[in-house]
Amino acid sequence: MPHEMETLASADNSPADMVARVERLCRRIETPCGDGSMVWRVWGSGKPLVLLHGGYGSWTHWLKNVVPLAETYRVIVPDMPGLGDSATPPKPHTAEALAAIIAQGLDAVAPEPIAMAGFSFGSALGGHVAAQMGKRIECFLMIGAAGLGQPRPPLANLQRVEPGMTAQQILAAQRANLATLMFGDAGNIDDLAVYLQNTNTRRARIDSRPIAFTDTLIHTLPRATARLGAIWGEKDSTCVPYIEQKFSVLRSIQAGAYCDVVVGAGHWAQWEQQTAFEAKLRNFIGSGS
Repeated sequence: MPHEMETLASADNSPADMVARVERLCRRIETPCGDGSMVWRVWGSGKPLVLLHGGYGSWTHWLKNVVPLAETYRVIVPDMPGLGDSATPPKPHTAEALAAIIAQGLDAVAPEPIAMAGFSFGSALGGHVAAQMGKRIECFLMIGAAGLGQPRPPLANLQRVEPGMTAQQILAAQRANLATLMFGDAGNIDDLAVYLQNTNTRRARIDSRPIAFTDTLIHTLPRATARLGAIWGEKDSTCVPYIEQKFSVLRSIQAGAYCDVVVGAGHWAQWEQQTAFEAKLRNFIGSGS
């Protein structure tokens, strides 16, 4: 695929234009979800690589990565149930039920063996997808994984978007929340990241926290046959100073699990340190060849 985007940071466009420019390069597929559809976007060709976004997010959590990765892989990124453009799923919103909707969609979208990566809440659901789909998932990399239980740092206090706030106040609150939760260095937060944070969180219709703040992966991953790996940003506020303890939990599930950190990154490692993250993802996928 021609690298038509160059870098998002150098684009002389509004954030909405930047998103549209990347989206125009994809193929859109819909599969059943509740009373509507789950929306999938696909870039490139070749070995399928499925990317699952985080809580209160959408496919745009991977906005920087999809075009570069599509030079090698068929990059498949859904809006998970109840998030982004995908329909709200029926209750109860359990990890098992949400993963079943994703797995059913994958049977239609990519019926061959799959490499998969999940970011944050996407890790928690991805572990259930891997357990449900068995050998169809060849490898599964978790980024800033939720669902591995204690220990974890105290929950950060995020600013709420309240009725009556001006557009400037809303964006200022979202920028502050990115600095608190998603980035290792607030100086790396750009207007596009703020736009995505505001757009994604305000569209979310399911609450990921009752799943993310559990140890669901500890009970689920032993049933997966996929080769496992995990990456955290070295400054990830959801995990520091417990990254090594999390690695130990993963290695207790699969002794040879790939474990690494992204230097200079916070929770949203694939955005803040894009090149380093993509190199680690490619290395993980290729190490099983």
